[in-house]
Amino acid sequence: MGRADPEEGQLPAPVKPPDGGWGWIVLLGCFVITGFSYAFPKAVSVYFKELMKDFHVGYSDTAWISSIMLAMLYGTGPVCSIMVNQFGCRPVMLIGGLLASSGMILASFTTNIIELYLTAGVLTGLGMALNFQPSLIMLGTYFDKRRPLANGLAAAGSPVFLSSLSPLGQVLLEKFGWRGGFLIMGGLLLNCCTCGAVMRPLDMGMKRKMEKAQDKYEAKEMLPIGGKSEEGISTTDGTKKAKKAKKKPKKGKKLLDFSIFSNRGFIIYTISKFILVLGLFVPPILLVNYAKDTGVPDTEAAFLLSIIGFIDIFARPACGMVAGLKWVRPHVAYLFSFSMLFNGLTDICSARASNYTGLVIFCVFFGISYGMVGALQFEVLMAIVGSQKFSSAIGLVLLIEAFAVLIGPPSAGRLVDALKNYEVIFYLAGSEVVLSALFLAMATYCCLNRGKKDEPPPEKNPSAGGGSDTEEAESDVQEAEEHSSDNHQPAHSTDNAVVAASEEANHVAEEQSGEGGGCPEGDGEVLARDGCNADQTVERDSF
Repeated sequence: MGRADPEEGQLPAPVKPPDGGWGWIVLLGCFVITGFSYAFPKAVSVYFKELMKDFHVGYSDTAWISSIMLAMLYGTGPVCSIMVNQFGCRPVMLIGGLLASSGMILASFTTNIIELYLTAGVLTGLGMALNFQPSLIMLGTYFDKRRPLANGLAAAGSPVFLSSLSPLGQVLLEKFGWRGGFLIMGGLLLNCCTCGAVMRPLDMGMKRKMEKAQDKYEAKEMLPIGGKSEEGISTTDGTKKAKKAKKKPKKGKKLLDFSIFSNRGFIIYTISKFILVLGLFVPPILLVNYAKDTGVPDTEAAFLLSIIGFIDIFARPACGMVAGLKWVRPHVAYLFSFSMLFNGLTDICSARASNYTGLVIFCVFFGISYGMVGALQFEVLMAIVGSQKFSSAIGLVLLIEAFAVLIGPPSAGRLVDALKNYEVIFYLAGSEVVLSALFLAMATYCCLNRGKKDEPPPEKNPSAGGGSDTEEAESDVQEAEEHSSDNHQPAHSTDNAVVAASEEANHVAEEQSGEGGGCPEGDGEVLARDGCNADQTVERDSF
């Protein structure tokens, strides 16, 4: 997802994802970024008790640090989309890594809780948001056939880092205090810059090589005599510059593409995700306190979250592999619905668990279903909107999810305080997740699949392709003639060659318009000068 070419004023042509190669390095970077983005706000909670003592505040005051981080991660989605569309993924991720690191470093020198909100909360949260979203965009750029597996492996970074950062934070707290721990954590976040540096744009360099090879070939075709080949190359370069100058007024890529709201699949996905987030995060947040209220010791209650994380590590890549199967991938939306239904029913069936064994069984099944949801959520969105509009789509979806995050868990906490009953909360959260699953499955079947069956097949117009090729040929010839007329150097042989090539291009375009066939396109370049013989086609394809 490189940025728009400033010389041409338009987006470069999309390049086929390699599904490997440097993409595996991009996947590793996305794994690290996902781990930091989701696990870091939770891992910071190990410092809360020391912060409460130093700043003389309550637990709810310190808990706002994690809440602000998550709010920045979700709520700044459109801002990230605009920056990615304007500057590209790599610069945005480098800036985000510096912001995240500087936020934690500055937090180690704070003297009150408000300064912690601004540094560790706002600054670090914004930095992680500027890393998380571009990393997913780059992952979709480098993978197509293996994209479900890539998404599953990248999503596994969240449980892996959660199980690593929390014990590390405890060790740092004991040896260096919370200020030293924040300082070292800030240094660790500089690895986000390293991950951003490996996010190499896929399309720019490859397209320039193709254009240069095409220019040299066309110059040789116009003037095959060795002494005049340089004049042909200069003429072709001049024609290309004239075309670039003519294309400058064209409109570039939108900063935030709101046209995705005309996609019914995107509307269905967004509504389903909003309902899902209302109840998805409630059980793991209340699980430890629920276990303590049932008489489970503190250490065993805390171990329940480790069980969920351990199962989650293996569930996400496994689900990604299943989603990548040929007979499953066309129906990945239904697999996503099944994973949500599985998660919701787990919450409902485990609401009456009253002993440690029942809670362990709940954690196993919740870890599996939670991992499936985490592995499929962005894969389904990529499949709906495509990689070109994914940058805008994910920003808008995360913004909408931010409202659900701010509504769901706080509302559940207030209900617990009012009812003094966790069972009702588990029933309510599970019902919301089940509702989202049923809505996604039914809406996908009724509004999308049935709509495709009812639509008549598009009529084939054999002259449609010829018309567009004719217009392109006439435009290219006109630009070549304009450039040759402006050239005052004594290059009569070159001018004659351009005129001859123009007449030949017009002749080829007229034949193509009448017959509906013709030469293969040259990706925006002037059509072939010597017709469409088989030898020339093979040689052109080699470039």
